Amino acid sequence: MKGKKLLYLFFVSVFSVIVSQKVSAQERPTEAVYKEPITGLWINTYGNIRLTNRLFWIAQTHFRFQEDESTKFVGQIAQVYNRHAISYLFSKKFNASVGGVLRVNYNLKSGGENERKSVPEWRIWHQYLFAIPFHRAMVYHRLRIEHRWTQAFKEDSEYVFRNRWRYMFKLKMPLFKPKLGSNTFYVSPEVELIMQSGKPVIDSPMEDLRLHTSFGYILNPRLTVATGLMYSQGQELSEGATYKQKWTMRFHVYFSPDLRKVKYKLPTIHSTD
Repeated sequence: MKGKKLLYLFFVSVFSVIVSQKVSAQERPTEAVYKEPITGLWINTYGNIRLTNRLFWIAQTHFRFQEDESTKFVGQIAQVYNRHAISYLFSKKFNASVGGVLRVNYNLKSGGENERKSVPEWRIWHQYLFAIPFHRAMVYHRLRIEHRWTQAFKEDSEYVFRNRWRYMFKLKMPLFKPKLGSNTFYVSPEVELIMQSGKPVIDSPMEDLRLHTSFGYILNPRLTVATGLMYSQGQELSEGATYKQKWTMRFHVYFSPDLRKVKYKLPTIHSTD
């Protein structure tokens, strides 16, 4: 009798596994699903404030908007970034930075019960920037690693930890002039791949792929303005087979004040955001 019970439990267990596998196979999409693209607008400021011959203070503020039901691009505020770091200049071709980020995420959906309008997101980040002169242009390779703590909009939500692994390749080429300098227009195509890892990341490691081209004007070594258009796509965190898409208009202001005494000032370096 005991042997029959064990045999019965064995067949029940095997049958449960087979059924659960069939259900999972039915629920899992057979191909990727792409959402309809949405639109956004980013207004970004990038400060590289020179403190000493080797040290810089990076101070960046980003205002990011997203479409709503009635207005494309700038319909509603989505995020506000406040990013800071200390950067060390090893040479004109390489610098490294480490710092922190406070990002405020705004609830873009109609707030449900016990949902907040905004939540903070905290990050520690470090990056390694290589700047290589190439003929008339500058070539940039940027490695950035971010450790982030995010929170849902529901009250008493716990923080979720993830890592972001970012690589960006960027060109900066002068227009109408032989080299980059004051009073120069330029074009700057770039591509950035953002991967993520952590316990919540099961089948969605590619958070974002960004393709961006900007056109800018260098007023002088201390001030540059630029604007461009970016297309991006990436996997949804909770469903790796679903891809979100976005078209974003971007406006940039780069400023580089020098706080050293005049006698210590050196020519500007080729660093960027």
